[in-house]
Amino acid sequence: MRTHYCGQVDEHLVDETITVTGWVHRRRDHGGVIFVDLRDREGLLQIVFNPGDDAMFADAERLRSEFVLKATGSVRQRPEGMQNPGMASGQVELVVRELEILNTSETPPFHHDEQTNEELRLTYRYLDLRKAHMMENLRLRHRVTQSMRRYLDGAGFVDVETPMLTRATPEGARDYIVPSRTHPGKFFALPQSPQIFKQLLMMSGLDRYYQIVRCFRDEDLRADRQPEFTQLDIEMSFVDEETVTGLMEGMVRRLFKEVMDIELPDPFPRMPYAEAMQRFGSDKPDLRIPLELIEVADLMDGVEFKVFAGPAADPEGRVAALRLPEGGTLSRKEIDEYTSFVGRYGARGLAYIKVNDIAAGRDGLQSPILKFLPDAAVTGILERTGAADGDIVFFGADKARVVSDALGALRERLGHDRGLVAEGWAPLWVVDFPMFERDGDSGRWHSLHHPFTAPRADSPEALAENPGAAPSRAYDMVLNGSEIGGGSIRIHDQAMQAAVFDLLDISKEEAEEKFGFLLRALQYGCPPHGGIAFGLDRMVMLMAGASSIRDVIAFPKTQSAHDPLTDAPGAVSPEQLRETGIRLRAKPGAE
Repeated sequence: MRTHYCGQVDEHLVDETITVTGWVHRRRDHGGVIFVDLRDREGLLQIVFNPGDDAMFADAERLRSEFVLKATGSVRQRPEGMQNPGMASGQVELVVRELEILNTSETPPFHHDEQTNEELRLTYRYLDLRKAHMMENLRLRHRVTQSMRRYLDGAGFVDVETPMLTRATPEGARDYIVPSRTHPGKFFALPQSPQIFKQLLMMSGLDRYYQIVRCFRDEDLRADRQPEFTQLDIEMSFVDEETVTGLMEGMVRRLFKEVMDIELPDPFPRMPYAEAMQRFGSDKPDLRIPLELIEVADLMDGVEFKVFAGPAADPEGRVAALRLPEGGTLSRKEIDEYTSFVGRYGARGLAYIKVNDIAAGRDGLQSPILKFLPDAAVTGILERTGAADGDIVFFGADKARVVSDALGALRERLGHDRGLVAEGWAPLWVVDFPMFERDGDSGRWHSLHHPFTAPRADSPEALAENPGAAPSRAYDMVLNGSEIGGGSIRIHDQAMQAAVFDLLDISKEEAEEKFGFLLRALQYGCPPHGGIAFGLDRMVMLMAGASSIRDVIAFPKTQSAHDPLTDAPGAVSPEQLRETGIRLRAKPGAE
C-alpha cells in the first residue's frame, strides 16, 4: 500500500511520486492550504493539500487526530524558512494528489505530547506505544536481542526452549501455579528461571545453550520488577569463572558498540563482595558516584556514647562514616528528610558532624553528638574521612547489614541529589560472594544465590565444617548501580549437592521430592558447567535512559500485578473451576 515510510522521505526523493501511509499526528489549516503531519513508525512527514480538487480537499478538511491515511503525491523541497531540522524529513513535504481515508478515529483519551498518568497509559497501551520514544524503546530492545543472538550464535551457542509448565522449586520467590485438569489436585508452576533445565542440557552434552525466555515470579513489585519478565539465559560446559565472565563481558562490549556506539572498558573491573560492601554498602555499587563508606569502629571503641560504642564492640556490628563534600550547606529540614530515608533500611537515626572551620578544632564543628566524643575520636574521624571546610560527615552504627544497607542507599541518594553522578557507563564484576547467609531470626543458613551454586571448597566435609566462611563461585555483572546479570559455576558433584541441601535443612526426602530428577542426572557423568542470566528488561531500561522497565516492555503490568488493558487477572467460570477441582472460599461477611 506504500512505497516509503514517512520518516524515510528526504531531499533525495524530490520530484518523485510516492505513496505513504500512517496516522494523522497534527492537522493545520492555513488559509485554504491544509498541512498534515503524517506519522508512522519511522517518523513524521508533512503532507500538503492545496485547493483545486474539491472532493479531496473536503476529505482533508475532516481529518482529525489518529485518522489512518493513504496519500500519494510528489515530493518537493519546503519553501525557504519553512524547513524543520528536527525531523529526518524536515527539508521536504509531500503535495498530495490522491487521498484515501483508511479509517477514522475517536478522539484519543490523551495526546502524544501530554504527560498522562500510568494507569491511563496502560489501559490504552496501543495508543501509548504510538509515541515516538515508546516506539524507539521497543526497537532498541529488538536491536539489543539481535546483537546478543549474533554474538552467541557466533560463539557456538544453541538456542533451546525449555518448558513453561514445570514444578515448583525454591528459588526465593513465590511461584505462579497452574492447576492441572488431567491430574486432579496437582499443579504446574510457571518457571522462575530455566535453571534446572539448562543444567540438564549440559548433562545431555549440548555444551553451549542460550535462550531469551519469559520467567515468572509472584513477588512484590518495584520500578524494575514485573511478575513476568524476560532474561537472556546462558549455560556452558567445561568452563571456569574466567571463561564465563570473559565471554559475557565480550558480548556486552559488542552490544554497546553495535547498538549505541559506546566503548566499554576492556576488561571490566572486578571487585570482591566483601570490598563492595565495605566501601559502598552495596553488592551492586554505582562507581560513577565518588563517595565511599569509611570504617571508624576502632575510633569508637570504649567511648561513652553507647550508640557508637555498642556496635563498635559487637563482632556483628559496624560503625561507618560517609563524607559529603560541601554538604555543610544542607539545612536541618534536608537532614531530617535523609534521616527518614535511612529509616526505611532499618537505621534508627542519622548522626552527623558539619565541618565549618577545621582549623578551629571543636569550635569549628557543628553536631549534636560532639559532646559525647573524645578529642581523639573526633580528630581520627576528620583525618580518616579527609573532611574539609564545608563538608558534612554522616554516621551509621548498628548491625553490619543495617549500616551497609542504610549508608549504601544514602550514598546513592546523595550522589543523585547533589549532582555527583559522573557521565558515562561503569560496568563491574562483583565476585567472591559468600556461599551462605544466616537468617537472623531462625539461625538457619540460606543460599545467597541459589542451592545449585558451587562453593569454593575442597570437599563436602570442608564446606560443612565452616559454611559461613565459604565463598561461592558466583559472579554478578553490575552496570551503573544495577545488577544486570548474575550467575555461577554450578555443582556437578552429587555428594557436594547433597551437602549443600543438608546445610540448607533440605531433607533427603524433600530433596528427592523436589529435585530427584536432577540428583539422578548427577549420577550419570555430569560435566563441570556454569552460566549466567541477564535481565533483558533492566538492561534495555538502562540503555534507553528510562526510569522503569514498564517503559521498555510492550504490555507490562502495574505495580500491583494488574493489567489495565485486558483487566487481568480476571474471574473464570464455575465450569473451569470444577474441571480443575478448585473451589473458591467465600470471604467472611461483616457481622
